[in-house]
Amino acid sequence: MALLKVKFNQKKRVKLAQGLWLMNWFSVFAGIIVFSMGLFLKIELRKRSEVMDNSESHFVPNSLILMGILSCAFNGFAGKICYDSLDPTKFAKWKPLLKPYLALCFLFNILIFFVALICFLMRGSLESTLAQGLKNGMKFYRDTDTPGRCFMKKTIDMLQIEFKCCGNNGFKDWFEIQWISNRYLDFSSKEVKDRIKSNVDGRYLVDGVPFSCCNPSSPRPCIQYQVTNNSAHYSYDYQTEELNLWGRGCREALLHYYSSMMSSMGVVVLLVWLFETSVMVGLRLLHTALESIPNPEDPECESEGWILENSLKDTLKSALESLKKIGKFNQVEAGAEGAEGEEAGKTPAITTVS
Repeated sequence: MALLKVKFNQKKRVKLAQGLWLMNWFSVFAGIIVFSMGLFLKIELRKRSEVMDNSESHFVPNSLILMGILSCAFNGFAGKICYDSLDPTKFAKWKPLLKPYLALCFLFNILIFFVALICFLMRGSLESTLAQGLKNGMKFYRDTDTPGRCFMKKTIDMLQIEFKCCGNNGFKDWFEIQWISNRYLDFSSKEVKDRIKSNVDGRYLVDGVPFSCCNPSSPRPCIQYQVTNNSAHYSYDYQTEELNLWGRGCREALLHYYSSMMSSMGVVVLLVWLFETSVMVGLRLLHTALESIPNPEDPECESEGWILENSLKDTLKSALESLKKIGKFNQVEAGAEGAEGEEAGKTPAITTVS
């Protein structure tokens, strides 16, 4: 028994073809939206590529761009088929291509669904990328005179100001690295010498943060040096008082920004997938309805359209049997080649006696 069997007369076939033509052009527009989302996400990721450890994060935007291009191509082609299906003479040239095209549409819809899932599942990979990238970026913050790294200070400062964050996981991350360049240190000062000698790596570590960590909304002037020294500031307790520094780490801020963006895009891609699936189903119904017309010379006669010629169970069973036959055929071919090789090995050498 056919799956989703529907009877069509000429009027219904025409309406289906016209509706599918319109839906295909809506799908082209949806493909442009998906392409634009991928392009926008790629630009946003490139803006902060200096604080990302690898290029894996670009998998999502690249996939969206590819799906957008394929969606425009597939649906533009399908729109042409639907338009020509109104004329039996024009539709005849498309008949041999419809089955392969529908198979490609099926694979395309699987890919769209996979991309939609990836949009929701990339959070873990993105988090590790940001964590390592921010850690490396903070190490190079002081290298304002080093070619290739001189821009890192500005990048980190602008990032912390824009996203209202400080450090990787929090402001205390700045205590663990030397973020002040040696160029601005007075090595004749006892304080500088003592701080450098106080750690094994010989770095100038302070309990301070860059100016970009300061919260301008705080009524108190920014305390960015000796943050953990209560006696250095009047009426101050860094453990109990709300600091006038950004409390959120930049990893969390960027992760929330990109995750929210990709989740929204994932919802849009899922909606596009549902729409594309409905178009594919409609195109399959139109294809079978036109093929099953009993008398092609009488276009007004009734016909039947279906999704699968047999039930889902029977279709899967026949597909498995076909795969088994292919496997057995390959085994037989491999056995025949092996037997030929053995016979060739057993062939006696012919010697000539002079």
